[in-house]
Amino acid sequence: MHRLTGLIAFARVAALGSYTSAARALGVSPSAVSKSINRLERELGLALFARTTRSLTLTAGGRDLYERAVRLLQEVDALEQTAFAAKAEPSGMLKITAPLPVGVHVLAPYLPAFRRRYPKVTIDLRLSDGFVDLVREGIDIALRVGDQSDSRLISRPIAMHRIGAFASPGYLAERGIPSSIDDLAEHDLVNFRFQSTGQLLRWPGDRGKRPFDVLAPLVIDTSEAVAAALVAGGGIGISPTYVAAQYVSIGLLRPVLPELTVDRAPIVALWPESRRENPAVRAFVDFLEQTLVAPTPWDRTVDAHR
Repeated sequence: MHRLTGLIAFARVAALGSYTSAARALGVSPSAVSKSINRLERELGLALFARTTRSLTLTAGGRDLYERAVRLLQEVDALEQTAFAAKAEPSGMLKITAPLPVGVHVLAPYLPAFRRRYPKVTIDLRLSDGFVDLVREGIDIALRVGDQSDSRLISRPIAMHRIGAFASPGYLAERGIPSSIDDLAEHDLVNFRFQSTGQLLRWPGDRGKRPFDVLAPLVIDTSEAVAAALVAGGGIGISPTYVAAQYVSIGLLRPVLPELTVDRAPIVALWPESRRENPAVRAFVDFLEQTLVAPTPWDRTVDAHR
């Protein structure tokens, strides 16, 4: 059993590139990961990593073992999932990952209701805007925005990622409410920059027209910070409706220019093929579909304040 523990720790370090990241993924301390790998190296009589103060790379023997370990751990995982599937009631740990805005606004508010329905399921939610390899990192479910093509994963659309234009009541009282897209030239704008590409958001065109670029004196690369700047009177900006809705509901933001409200892409749930029969995974995906039926709670909030 301790050798299997060592292989699990080794595979996570090899996939993630550091003891700290592997420890975080496994829910243990970095020292525990280090001890497991050191024990495995002693038992195998093989150095698995070439270590320096700044890098950690696989040795030739480590690369060969990693390929074999991944196959072995996938088999162990499949056996574990088969055992889970044999239980009628969803239970056990459910590891979920999502981008930060989706996790905060789309997932987290509904997790308590899910746990009240399935009290034997525990949830480990990990939020990151970086790419997460579900198979290598042992994640059960991911929520992502947009079409995701990966033959190893099963996907299902859960809700729609919709964006719209918003501003604070104070800003609109001072500068006026725009009646058309052309009026934006007379307003301060707040724009969003994608962290993944560094590109600026192109604002949606009216009624199927091509998206257009804007000149904005304020550019921010997280959705929450864009919304916070708008609440503070920074101007007019584009926000996902699931981010803006909480501010709209308490009167801190108002939707403007309904022609700029468009569906961008589906929010998709993905899970590894090995989790297909896992009762907790099936229950969670079904719960999201039932809870986030269109129009979603956040879109109803925004539409009610137009």
